[in-house]
Amino acid sequence: MTAEEAVAAAFQEEWGQVVATLIRVTGDWDLAEECAQDAFAQALDRWRRDGVPRRPGAWLTTTARHRAMDVLRREAVGARKLREAAMLTAPEEPYDDSGVQDDRLRLIFTCCHPALHIEARVALTLRTLAGLTTPEIARAFLVPEATMAQRLVRAKKKIRNAGIPYRVPPAHLLPERTTGVLGVLYLLFNEGYAATSGADLVRRNLCAEAIRLARVLARLMPDEPEALGLLALLLLHDARRETRVDADGGLVTLEDQDRTAWDRAEVDEGAALLETALRRGRPGPYQIQAAIAACHTTAATAEDTDWADIAALYGELLRFVPSAVVRLNRAVAVGMAQGTDAGLALVAELEQEGELSGYHLLPATRADLLRRSGRKTEAAQAYERALELVENDAERHFLEKRLGECRSA
Repeated sequence: MTAEEAVAAAFQEEWGQVVATLIRVTGDWDLAEECAQDAFAQALDRWRRDGVPRRPGAWLTTTARHRAMDVLRREAVGARKLREAAMLTAPEEPYDDSGVQDDRLRLIFTCCHPALHIEARVALTLRTLAGLTTPEIARAFLVPEATMAQRLVRAKKKIRNAGIPYRVPPAHLLPERTTGVLGVLYLLFNEGYAATSGADLVRRNLCAEAIRLARVLARLMPDEPEALGLLALLLLHDARRETRVDADGGLVTLEDQDRTAWDRAEVDEGAALLETALRRGRPGPYQIQAAIAACHTTAATAEDTDWADIAALYGELLRFVPSAVVRLNRAVAVGMAQGTDAGLALVAELEQEGELSGYHLLPATRADLLRRSGRKTEAAQAYERALELVENDAERHFLEKRLGECRSA
């Protein structure tokens, strides 16, 4: 492995831990990100010269801490700043009484303080914990990059000015953070499962980190059905991960995936967790989405998929999440259950409303329904529109392939 490859791998695996540790010991979010970035830059030069260290994460954390100490010393004004610098070389402080010894989970709960707007909570955590860029987060929220940048700046200022503590809150305060924390983990997994941009459709490290943190959260809140539902959802999706791309990295649709290669252990665990959550009698959006995923993963073949049940579940999901994206997913299910014309009618409504005008899956969905109905010329036009909007290379190549099929028909 070259130094460049090692640094790239370390960024994906260690960024969140490095930043979370620095935020804990300095309390300065911007300084933590700046020093983490500097450590990765130093790694590129040092690892080329000296080789990749045995524990890249520890090397990066130590380098970033030293950098932060130097910055604080240079900027020291009076005893307060000097004490902050001394903190970096002092022994680790004992963890709080939450029992959670995980800086990354602490960071999520800090970001998800109820004083912050829900979208700011999710966006800030994706930036600091997962290292997603501002454009990536903006695409995930379907907002302009400048808008997302402003949200991130405001969120950091509010945390600093309000003195929001860096810790997992006591048990009686956990419920007020639940929605934001679940949302963070969900979007973190989604960015790994279907990357918004770049060459890879799947970013495995983000999927693994989301599942790991979801397990910690489920143990922390064993009586919260939505925490169980989210973990079930992530496992049911992750079970299909290896079959979503072919040997060349090309996208493989759900109906064409090799179901014998799905991770049955994850499917079984996800189904058991979903059953446990549903027995609580408090349904929520993550449990419903997990039920939809279970419909897919328990069908022996694509033809056995109960699309009518999936369409009904999406209708139920709309009660909790009345978003255009959920309506688009329901349009797909309706098209499969009731015929392509029914699905196309729902897509047409979304197109007229314009909320998803920059979302590549809107014209891609229209194109697929038209292709299935045999209207290849119209499908080709819709694929061309989707190609103008798509950011991910694997999805682009898939759409180009479908476009070629329609043109040659």
